[in-house]
Amino acid sequence: MKRDYFEDILRRQQEAHTQLCEMDPSIILDIGDKFATTIREGGKILLFGNGGSAADAQHVAAELMGRFTRERPAWPAIALTTDTSTLTAIGNDYGFEQTFARQVQALARPGDLVVGISTSGGSPNVLRALQWAHDHDIFTIGFTGRDGGLMPPLCDLCFIAPCEETARIQELHLAVWHAVCDLVERALTAD
Repeated sequence: MKRDYFEDILRRQQEAHTQLCEMDPSIILDIGDKFATTIREGGKILLFGNGGSAADAQHVAAELMGRFTRERPAWPAIALTTDTSTLTAIGNDYGFEQTFARQVQALARPGDLVVGISTSGGSPNVLRALQWAHDHDIFTIGFTGRDGGLMPPLCDLCFIAPCEETARIQELHLAVWHAVCDLVERALTAD
């Protein structure tokens, strides 16, 4: 029983990765290009999400500030998910839906990149931050799954993982994030 269930998990993972490989890669290449352009032109990257998506935001920020596979300068990337004092103050005073929007209002400037991550595309606090950035002509990128939810209209670029299961969406997000980090390092270390 356990072995069969484990093999089923692996099969579903493989199917999700196969669907990703069959997608047109242009959205992923465009996201990598926008990350590289933002960094090259002196902008910063603000990332946020809830739960596993918060972990992805922190992971990507760490890869950009530290390094992914190449030695190179540090790049400005901030995960808006890490400051518990800010998150709890905003949540307490303005409501949880404002936790990322207030930070984006404080930190985002023209030339920056605002990146929201939500497997459902329906997280109110992620959507509000993307909406604020979108309304203020700050470039927005979304990472989501399923049918994209409410996220795509708020994003200049939106990667929609081609699956329904939250775990599979998160696994594809990680694969694409690693590809984006690799593309950005390649582009900027070749300059």
